Amino acid sequence: MIYLDTSVILAQLLAEDVRPPASLWRETLVSSRLLEYEVMVRVHARSLGESHGEAARLLLSRVAFLELAPPVLERALAPFPAPVRTLDALHLSSLLFLRSRRQSTMLASYDRRMIDAARALSIPVWSAPPEA
Repeated sequence: MIYLDTSVILAQLLAEDVRPPASLWRETLVSSRLLEYEVMVRVHARSLGESHGEAARLLLSRVAFLELAPPVLERALAPFPAPVRTLDALHLSSLLFLRSRRQSTMLASYDRRMIDAARALSIPVWSAPPEA
């Protein structure tokens, strides 16, 4: 199972230089419900609702969402091995919650701070396989 960070969805949606391979979208994908809000807020902040709104909803429909339940929120209040931003703490706490439930989950992210924090927590990081 692959936990998607917002940077991956936005890279795909906004056709950035670094984009996930098509094979990623065939994997079992999961994220915090927070992902939906982050993606749509950024789409609307860039005034791309009309041009990218449907594509955003389509990508988000491929993701199973974990709600921000009390154990996830509680973990986000605890210290991390290195300083993290608030939303990253919520994502990492969601990922740790899944792993505490014996879900083999790795992080997919293009955000260097998120990747470093995940590694410090012994969370495996997904790396894109080479495209054929």
